[in-house]
Amino acid sequence: MAEHRSMQRAALLDAARSLLSEGGTEALTFPALAERTGLARSSVYEYFRSRAAVVEELCEVDFPVWAAEVEAAMERAGSAEGKVEAYVRQQLALVGDRRHRAVVAISASELDAGAREKIRAAHGGLVAMIVEALGELGHGQPRLAAMLVQGVVDAAVRRIELGAAEDPVVITEAAVAMALRGVQG
Repeated sequence: MAEHRSMQRAALLDAARSLLSEGGTEALTFPALAERTGLARSSVYEYFRSRAAVVEELCEVDFPVWAAEVEAAMERAGSAEGKVEAYVRQQLALVGDRRHRAVVAISASELDAGAREKIRAAHGGLVAMIVEALGELGHGQPRLAAMLVQGVVDAAVRRIELGAAEDPVVITEAAVAMALRGVQG
């Protein structure tokens, strides 16, 4: 029984990822989750009390995996500059990944305070990954610099997600240049 519940919960989360990826937060509804998983709508409520609860669980499950991929890319870099570049490039490379697309859709949605706080904490952990590298590069305020670099990444993600006129490769290169050299690009 516990294994069945675990499998159903995983199926619901997978369906939620798909819905978020395909149609944003508006698409994430309990009737849509029920239809995607073959469950009765009332059964969905047995697993999640609200849409925000689905979002919170997705963050708890998906964000650490995404952050681990960014961290692994940074660990492969040989220098502080390489770590910053890997931080930017890996996040932008993940834009097409369904887990990442779900996180982007989630972070853009109107959620309750608890869900927003979990997202904020997860992003804080991501930003913390490059503070040391930015300190090694000589930034006087590496924490502030890390937050600004994440702002560049977030803007580039939104640009790619919107299907901007620029090619995603051009957006990625511009974001890397901004992160490493500021507006001197």
